[in-house]
Parts: sequence; C-alpha cells; structure tokens
Amino acid sequence: MTDYFGYDVHFVMNITDIDDKIILRARQNYLFDNFRAKHTTLTPELVDLVVTAWTDYVQLKVSKGLPESDKIQVGQEQTAWTSIAARFQDRAWRQECLKRDEKFEMHFSAANKTLAAIEEAEKSLGNQTGADVTLKFIDASKDVLAPALDKKEGSTVTDPSISRATATYWEAEFFKDMRRLRVREPDTLTRVTEYVPEVVSFVEGIVKNGFAYEVDGSIYFDTRAFDKSEGHDYAKLEPWSKGNRELLEEGEGALSAGSARRSAADFALWKASKPGEPSWPSPWGPGRPGWHIECSVMASAIFGDSMDIHSGGIDLAFPHHDNEMAQSEAYHNCSAWVNYFIHTGHLHIEGLKMSKSLKNFITIDILQKYSARQLRLAFLTQLWNAKIDFSESLMTGDVRTIETSLNNFFANVKALLNQAQVDGHPLDAQHRFRDVERELTDRLHHSQSAFRAALCDSFNTPEALNILRELVSRTNVYINTRGPNLDLGVIERIARWLGRMLRMFGLGEGETSEIGWGQEQSYEDGSVNREEILMPYIRALSSFRDGVRKVAIAKGENALKDILALCDRLRDTDLVPLGVALDDVEDGKALVKLVPPAELIKAREEKRAQAEAKAAKKAVAIEAERQAKLVKLEKGRTSPQELFRPPNVPEGTYTTWDENGIPLTDGEGKELSKNQAKKVQKAYSDQKKRHEEFLAWQREQGN
Repeated sequence: MTDYFGYDVHFVMNITDIDDKIILRARQNYLFDNFRAKHTTLTPELVDLVVTAWTDYVQLKVSKGLPESDKIQVGQEQTAWTSIAARFQDRAWRQECLKRDEKFEMHFSAANKTLAAIEEAEKSLGNQTGADVTLKFIDASKDVLAPALDKKEGSTVTDPSISRATATYWEAEFFKDMRRLRVREPDTLTRVTEYVPEVVSFVEGIVKNGFAYEVDGSIYFDTRAFDKSEGHDYAKLEPWSKGNRELLEEGEGALSAGSARRSAADFALWKASKPGEPSWPSPWGPGRPGWHIECSVMASAIFGDSMDIHSGGIDLAFPHHDNEMAQSEAYHNCSAWVNYFIHTGHLHIEGLKMSKSLKNFITIDILQKYSARQLRLAFLTQLWNAKIDFSESLMTGDVRTIETSLNNFFANVKALLNQAQVDGHPLDAQHRFRDVERELTDRLHHSQSAFRAALCDSFNTPEALNILRELVSRTNVYINTRGPNLDLGVIERIARWLGRMLRMFGLGEGETSEIGWGQEQSYEDGSVNREEILMPYIRALSSFRDGVRKVAIAKGENALKDILALCDRLRDTDLVPLGVALDDVEDGKALVKLVPPAELIKAREEKRAQAEAKAAKKAVAIEAERQAKLVKLEKGRTSPQELFRPPNVPEGTYTTWDENGIPLTDGEGKELSKNQAKKVQKAYSDQKKRHEEFLAWQREQGN
C-alpha cells in the first residue's frame, strides 16, 4: 500500500488487554502458581485432589467428543480409560470424535498426560521423595488442575493487575516476535484498558440513540431495533449467519452466562463484573467492556466516524465485525462505518487449522529452523484471503527453490558487475544492445506491467512472485548464452528492479542500495572494523602465496600439480568460511561471488558427502567383487585328480579311477553309463580350469 502504490496510510492497531479468555487464563495461572508454591510434599491428599480434578475434566471435556457408545460412566473413569486410549489409536474413530469437538485431541492428551502422572505419583507414595518429584507431578497435571482450581477459587481473585500483567507480558512478546519477522509496527497503538472512560461514553451514546438496553447492570445491543430502523442493516458481512447460535454464543465470551437478552443475537456492550473479574465504574454499576465494543471505541477515537480499511481473520467476520459495524453505525448515526474489510484466510498446519487452543500453532521459535524471509515467502506464495497451508513440504520445496534461485541470480549478477569493474570498459568500440537485449528489455517492461496488474488484482502475490521468477529465468538464459557479449546495463537494471520489488514485500535484508535483496549484516554503531573484516581474507591469500613460493623454490617434478592443488584448497577450503565462491570459467578467469558462508559450507559438505558416499559405494562394490573372486578361487583349491575321491565325494561313491582321477566305475563296481561318464568328464575339465586359476593366484600372492 505504501511502498508500491504510494498511499499515505495511518495504520492503527488495537490491543485487547481485557477479555474473558485473558481473565480466565490469568486467573488460572495465578491460582496454579500459588497452589504449586504451597505444595512441596507428595501426599495422598494431593493425589486425591488431582484425581478428582481429572475425573471432572474427563466428564466435562473429553466426553464432549466421545460417541454415545463410548461415554464414560461416572465413577468408572480410570477403569474405562484403557479402552478409550486404545480407541484413540484408531485414526477414523479419532476423526469422528474431532467432528463432535475440534479440541478432542487436546483434551485427550491433557487427560492422558495427567493420568500417567497420577499413576506415577501413586507408586511414589510412601517412598522418600523430594520437592522435585511433587512439582513434576503438579506441572504434568496443570492442564487438568488449573480449571479445577479456578472453579473452586476463581471468585477470590479480585486484583485487576493480575490480568493486566498477563496481557502486558504477551503484548511485549508479540511485538518482539513481529520485529523478528520484520512486520512493521503500527503508527498508533491503542489498549482497551486505557480507553474505558471512552467505552462508557460510547455505550451511553448507543443507549441514548435507542439501540441498547440494560439487564442487571449489563448493557446489550438491540439488534432487532437496529435492523428495523431506517438506513441500518444488521449482519451486512454474513447475513446468513444471523441465526447461528453457536457463533453468537462464542462471540459473547467464555465467562458469559445465560442472561435475559431480548434476542439471541443481542450482544454485550458492557458486562456487569462477577466476583473474580476486574471492574471499572459506570452509570450501570461496576463492570467491564464487552469484546466487540472496544474496536469501535478506539477506532472512533482515532479516525472519527469512518475508516477506509478494517482487517482481521475471516473467522471474525461474524459476529465480531458485524457487531462492530452495527454498534458504530448506531452511535454515529451513519449507514457505513467501514468502506472495505480485508479478511485474511486461516493458517493451517499440515492440513489442520492453526489454533492456540488446539495447541497445533506455529511458535515464532520456528525462526530457529527457517528465516523470517523464508516464512514471509511461504505466505507470499499463497493468496492472503485463502486458506494457507503451512507444511514441511512447502518450506523445503517451493520456498527453498525460490530463495535459492534468487540468491544464485543475484550472486551471479554481482559477480559479473564486479568482474567488469576490474576489467574496465572493453576497447572493441562495439555496443552490445542488439536484438536479444531489446527482447530482454521488452520482457522487463512486460513483467513490470504484469506485476502491477497482479497486485491490483486483490494483491495477488503468488502471481506477482511467478512473474519475478519468470523474469529471473529469462535473464539467466540470456547470461548463459551471450558469453562475452553481455550487456551488463540490461542485467543490472533487471536485478535492481527485482531487488526493489522483493524488498517491497518485506524480504529485504542489509543495505537497500546493494543489488538484490541483501543479506543480514550487523556492525556496531554502523562503524566497520577494517582489521576484523579484512584479516581473514588477507591471511587466506598470504597462506596461498606462501604455499606457491615454497613449491616454486623447491622446483620439484610435481610443481604444477602441487600449485593446482593449492588453488583448489584456496577455493574449496580457505575461502568458503569467508563467504567467497570462485566459479571456474572457460577463459581461465574465476567468477567471484559473495555468498553467505553457511550456504557455501552446506554446499561443500553436501558435495563432500556425495563424494564419500560414492567412494564408499565403490569400495563396497570392489570388496564384494573381491569376495566373489575369493569364493570362486576357493572352489579351485582341490586338484582335478582328487575331485572324485574322498573326502571330496562320499566314501564308496566310486570304486576305480583312471590315471587322471576320473571315475570308471560306481560304488557297486559297475561301469559308468555314457551320460554319467560325460558329466564327470565335464566336471573334471571345469575343475582343471579352476585349479589352474587358483595356482596362478597363489603364485601372484607369493604362496
């Protein structure tokens, strides 16, 4: 929007630092930490408490996904679990359970982990155990124990700083991760807890305009009154979801109980606080903002009565965004509060929707495995408003291919330009802009036009990336076929435009002035320590010079061979850790490239591993051939004269032999038949040949 299309954008982000999930999580963590601090000894009472929490968890959580035939009877939880655990291994059965409750796997895993901890703790009872065993037991049971503690003692947690501290911590972690991913920070950041007085005034305005009503200290938006009023429509984004009670209830939050709302579609603008929940003063009594109202209030405080673009996940379209629009239009007395909505598609992990509650989410620790650039590339290869499937095959396939091809392209272009700078301008008085250069320039112009069209088409980044890749491919063909007649001006122009577009996508690193998308560099205070940077390269060259001088002074017979070996060592060993790649070309000059050392080392190790694997395979084949030869030679150890005599044949097989040891009569003294005589004669001839080969081999071995 800003870097390519040139719009002036005021980007506002709001932080939900108070809502049902935050209150619940903060309260549970607080109670669990206190419980953990108080229990350092493993006792029967502690184990019984966890067992009770576990049975409640199984009945309340796990049972939601079970079919009727597998429902667990109260009091039979532990005895029935073996059967449930066995059924869980059946993928088809598990999938059916997930249809009933998408969190079934998470609930089962938590219960299974806790039961294993219970069984281990029961074995340890009565033994001399330390605090570490007790804490290990409690920690393994956290997912089951925390909800039980909250149910029992949640109403006693009244300090609002507890939930605020949780939100503050995760806000800081969020922005730390966003910086690692190179996501731009918003121009303006708003937090709900800092806008509570504005929330109260906003709700008062909606009540005054006749679109809200009070019930027991809570204020609800009247969707029917709004929908019937002139110029207003409820659920503009998803009118088909108006009656979806599941979505409506989910939008009211985990701590919302049944209330006397006039309609199931009505939603809370202000919630009367219950024990265990933070509260602020209001004309209707102590309470807190509803989930939907916060965005309307904070956006209105910054933008006024309208905004151009509102973004969010597609799952927020209804009821959240529809409720936002309704309450904002009710307050401002306008017919359109938002001009455009951008609803992003869900992120799926190996085919399943990513969800913190389902515990199949990608943590930003994935940056230890993949770079920020690779993650951003993964998202750019798919449409922003479609389901995005993040998988290992995506990262090791398309993403790695795109990154490698672009890295190689930019490295080649920079090497060619650096070499041209060293060689100076050619003195042949010929220009190099001919038909092929004109065609490549036309291709650049066509790519630039197509690239803009792709981004104008609802930010079609997959198509835009394909256009860049095709241009790289065409330019590579040009480089590989033109040889010394390259027009470097055309190549540089293409490379610089490609680099600018990739940086516009947030894929850039390092200096923006360099060709390509750069590599990350970090110099303290922007200064450069020349000695630190140059000495490794100088040492490599000095070592190479010393080696060449030594060989030249020695004037040995293998001097040329030794010098070439030193050249190879410089290329393959000394310069690789420094990020310098030397590509030998036909004219005898090396093409110099600067490449990340890790990439060169990886390529070198892969090449070395392939060579070692090839050598090992060859050695195995040679050994197998040698063993086969030995087996064959061993068969010739027996002389042909002894072949048909014991112990080489059973005693009594033959009774007479000729002067060569060929049998004449069988064990009964009968003359051999023609067929038998023919067979033994052939066997004799074959053995004679084998024996001669064996004797020759023995002579070679010096035996």
